[in-house]
Amino acid sequence: MSVPIPPGVFDILPDQPRDKWQGSYIWNYIESVMRQTAKDFGFQEIRTPAFERTELFSRGVGETSDIVSKEMYTFIDKGGRSMSLRPEGTAPVMRAFVENQLQQSKQIHKLFYIGPMFRYERAQAGRYRQHHQFGVEIIGDASPEQDVEAIDLLYTLYNRLGLHNLKVNINSIGDSESRASFKTALKEYLNQFYDQLSEDSKVRFEKNPLRILDSKNPEDIKITAGAPSIYDHLNDECRAHFEAVKRLLNQLKIPYEVNSKLVRGLDYYNKTVFEITAGELGAQNSVGGGGRYDGLLKTLGGPDLPSIGFGTGIERIIQTMIGQQIALPEVPRPVLYIIPLGEEAKPTCFDLLHELRQMGIATEMDFTGKKLNKLMTYANQIKAKYVAVIGENELKAGTIELKEMESGAKIMAPLNGLARILKIESLSDDFMEVSTFMSQPFQSDAEAQFFINKLGSTIKATAKVSENLQNALKNMETLL
Repeated sequence: MSVPIPPGVFDILPDQPRDKWQGSYIWNYIESVMRQTAKDFGFQEIRTPAFERTELFSRGVGETSDIVSKEMYTFIDKGGRSMSLRPEGTAPVMRAFVENQLQQSKQIHKLFYIGPMFRYERAQAGRYRQHHQFGVEIIGDASPEQDVEAIDLLYTLYNRLGLHNLKVNINSIGDSESRASFKTALKEYLNQFYDQLSEDSKVRFEKNPLRILDSKNPEDIKITAGAPSIYDHLNDECRAHFEAVKRLLNQLKIPYEVNSKLVRGLDYYNKTVFEITAGELGAQNSVGGGGRYDGLLKTLGGPDLPSIGFGTGIERIIQTMIGQQIALPEVPRPVLYIIPLGEEAKPTCFDLLHELRQMGIATEMDFTGKKLNKLMTYANQIKAKYVAVIGENELKAGTIELKEMESGAKIMAPLNGLARILKIESLSDDFMEVSTFMSQPFQSDAEAQFFINKLGSTIKATAKVSENLQNALKNMETLL
């Protein structure tokens, strides 16, 4: 009897999944772009456990949030402790920061994570009970430039992946002083419509009325359309911070819209909040977002350091890319598939297989000894670029025939030099990219002079290496 997968989760498969977005080769590509983008912005990876003490999320995320009140997977362990699978990444990172006293090593910390999160929620487009997030947390900098760097990183990531129809929404929800004043005004306004509010919003009315602004209920949206604006309650410091964020976004030419109803779903946010949407996921079209949470570390028993971050769902990114018909990577394929003919060829082929792999060349070899026509069919299935059939004649001649599977072209190559030939070929794409980039017109004399100096020093260094090799050769010759 088979045991089916639980509802709300999915498998990520290595080859030809039923739904293309579940292909592991696509996930590997997306994650590699995420890691490279984070690296380009100066971020380092942090990894936290998949479960934490429940108290961490009730204190950090907030008991009034939907995550804590409705969506957490919570259990009592064998020691009688309440544990929860992590529903989001920020609180665990903050806990790790405090527990490991990372503030002692440097002033500013720029961290990123990639991993699964768990929420018991209604399945819908791009939302699953185990979903995967890429997120960043920046600790130690309260400047508006730091806010914009976070937005720029997320916007850059989406652009590198080819997403379009992007819309950046920003808002300021002020500091505790500003929010206290605004909450009073908001409750006074909402009180006259209390009976018309949704049941969720009635609960939020007492616990966190700002969350009503984030309601997706149609009646709530109509009511909040006439609500007072938080901008009338921002103090001078918060207003100046938000104006600086807008000015810096304009400076970087990142298009944005100010959305006074944007408050995000977690209780710890303050000042800048932001969200980036795309048009391919229906009503739930947010692909990522975040904001500033300057008081969270102190709430969790740590130092009072300013912080900002964001999270973006990998499932939503991939499904948006598919919806926008963005080219996705294909299943990885080997450069060479080796077919030994007979037992005598196997040792040489096995040595060749090892040598090629050690040089970073993806290679496969047949170990089954099946008929040649079946092995050629398999070579097509794995989309090998080349096939080499090696038997007694090839071993004696020291030469093999490489068959290019797509064109059918046949190329003779020396057996001993095959690894070097394929390695050089694998590097040719990078060389072509560099040469194409270098052939573009220089923008200034200073730019041209930089490359003249760089190439000149490279030539001198190469000449020195050549001189050393010549001296080494002469020394060896004297020993003969």
